[in-house]
Amino acid sequence: MRFVLVHGSWHDGNCWDGVRQALTAAGHEVHAPTLPGNGANADPTVSFTRTAEAVAGLIRRADLRDVVLVGHSLGGAVVQAVAVAVPDRLRRLVFHNAYVLADGDTVFQHVPPSAAAAFTSLASPEGTLMLPYEAFRSFISDADEQTARAAYARLTPEPLARAAEPVALPGFADLPVPRSYLYAVDDVAFPPDEFRWHPGQSQRLGEFRLVEMPGSHEVLFTDPQLLAAKLVEAAAD
Repeated sequence: MRFVLVHGSWHDGNCWDGVRQALTAAGHEVHAPTLPGNGANADPTVSFTRTAEAVAGLIRRADLRDVVLVGHSLGGAVVQAVAVAVPDRLRRLVFHNAYVLADGDTVFQHVPPSAAAAFTSLASPEGTLMLPYEAFRSFISDADEQTARAAYARLTPEPLARAAEPVALPGFADLPVPRSYLYAVDDVAFPPDEFRWHPGQSQRLGEFRLVEMPGSHEVLFTDPQLLAAKLVEAAAD
């Protein structure tokens, strides 16, 4: 299978390294771009539109077809916009503990109120946010301290402008591309009484395949081999 892996906030394409290695070893083709505004592509003014166009552009330039397009966290919303742009090149969409928006939504409006208030208060004058380690620890609750610290060292400030931009998703609900939701059930990144990835976000997909696995929001760091295997399961016809 051919995978394009889209990371979430604070991450970059290299955060998929363990997953990429496992998928490649199993004979799959993997692309894991770093989104505009993240990592080495830091830009606090980057828009959501530009972010989605970068992924769609990669798929077009490389002439990728039969793509399993995977989005983690904020990457889920990016995957939706890319699907609207290049539906004929996609085999399946896989949302991994990911946001799923309605047409015209912003990502930020789906963040639970307590987290939204904290994010706003921690924003830099340049319009970026670096997740404090203490907050990140709830994202990676299944890791020992050494693993958590090593993962945190790979994160970079997140541009906030794109999360506040309404995302146009005309016709997404009617696209003929199959969808899966891969749910790491131990994810407590946000308080469970305020927010649920599944069924809270997944319910906006319409018909979808649910695949569950143990793990936190950052299982791409804590158990990349299992995540790779579950991605293959979620991607199967």
